Amino acid sequence: MTGFHVHIPYDKIDSYRSVLKEQLFNLEIYFNSNALDSITKTAISALKQKLDYNPLLTIHAPFMDLSPGAVDSMVRDVTIKRFSQILNIADELKAKAVVFHSGYEKWKYALNVDLWLENSLLTWRPLIKKAGDSGIKIAIENIFEDEPANLKYLMEKIGSKHFGICFDTGHLNLFSKVLLEDWMAALNPYIIELHLHDNDRKSDAHKPIGDGTFDFDKFFSLLENKDSIYTIEAHNEEDVKKSMERLRKWNI
Repeated sequence: MTGFHVHIPYDKIDSYRSVLKEQLFNLEIYFNSNALDSITKTAISALKQKLDYNPLLTIHAPFMDLSPGAVDSMVRDVTIKRFSQILNIADELKAKAVVFHSGYEKWKYALNVDLWLENSLLTWRPLIKKAGDSGIKIAIENIFEDEPANLKYLMEKIGSKHFGICFDTGHLNLFSKVLLEDWMAALNPYIIELHLHDNDRKSDAHKPIGDGTFDFDKFFSLLENKDSIYTIEAHNEEDVKKSMERLRKWNI
């Protein structure tokens, strides 16, 4: 079985079931909000049976319209409800980690990172306890951040071994306005998972590693936690295999 995880939406598992079993892929399963509305304990049991080759699992939480740092308390309450649902599923599946989006967009918060942070803490603190009780780690993914200060700030304020960073190479390549070295200096101590994909800085294309402009040589030379969860976020089987082959260059 490969050590890598491959990202796949929950509703695509049936379509790729034979490939997953043949290749023995570990998985990062993405559950969107529609899936959370319809999924049952019976469906979770059926999913376990489909994955009877016992892959290691991580989970990607829903993110559309959700906002862990929301100023509006009702929006935050809905976000916490959704995130609690996904942690329950992660517990049932014995997942190692759950990836969440940070929800930070500097213009939406009028450059007031403290406003976002204050409300983010209200969201994450009870969820960290829930995750920790189940032996699950929460990994916060960089999305629209153009520099790492807000994520470092969040990590420092939370200060939990159950709470870390999912470092997304494609998002950094697309949105960053500072050097990769600056990101790694800020976030290296907190990285527990990697989302590995590439692009040409024009769109979030999720190309295989090496088909874009991200500097993977520099990235892997700077990465401290070589035991991070390595998740490939290519969008088809061919690109997944291409990324896996290319990762051999770094003895991963």
